[in-house]
Amino acid sequence: MRIVVKVGTSTLAHSTGRLNIRRVESLCKILSDIKNSGIEVILVSSGAIGVGAGKLGLTERPADIPGKQAAAAVGQCELMYVYDRQFAHYNHATAQLLITGYDIENEHHRVNIENTLQRLLDYRVLPIINENDTVATEEIQIGDNDTLSAIVATLAKADLLILLSDIEGLYDANPKTHPDANLIPYVPEITDDIVALAGGAGSAFGTGGMETKLRAGKIVNGAGIPMIIMDGRQPELLYDAVEGKQVGTRFGK
Repeated sequence: MRIVVKVGTSTLAHSTGRLNIRRVESLCKILSDIKNSGIEVILVSSGAIGVGAGKLGLTERPADIPGKQAAAAVGQCELMYVYDRQFAHYNHATAQLLITGYDIENEHHRVNIENTLQRLLDYRVLPIINENDTVATEEIQIGDNDTLSAIVATLAKADLLILLSDIEGLYDANPKTHPDANLIPYVPEITDDIVALAGGAGSAFGTGGMETKLRAGKIVNGAGIPMIIMDGRQPELLYDAVEGKQVGTRFGK
């Protein structure tokens, strides 16, 4: 089995932008254990700009492109340092892949990504992927890591995409404003009515939201890959997800 796990800024970091160390440690431990069971794991990690902004002492993401790219350059170093150290505790090597929209659109680059991913997995390495925010511009950016994770899942021919979010899954109303909202456990097809349930962007340090997650679901479901949105604040639920138990919202057959 091969899974792609996407973790968002809201899961990785506190509201200050600084890393949530306890949660990151728990996530790395659980992914290492899942990997030890024989499941191949690819991690798509957001957080470079948010963590960089936090480390620079900024109160929110920079609004201008040079500011975002500078924060990403600082934050990506911090992220990979933490990931490499944490996974090394459990004897797992990591590799960093930074991708732009141009890499996906260019056939030669895309094939190189596919081949590199396969060889890393053959070597039992845990690939950690992010958009290359330090060079991506509006013309070549993918834009959000929900979409990137869906693209990676299709390129890697994964069996499952799991999006770790700051909510438990898709609700029939916004649970942050409607306490009586109900979780939808299963969505066989992402229709216009389902898309209408999506809200806006996520946290002050992130770029995603339910809309981008549903767009990711359309991409992977179109390739025959199911997707789960689940609560990233409870990474232990990843065990249930890979075992096929009910967790969060599952999209696709």
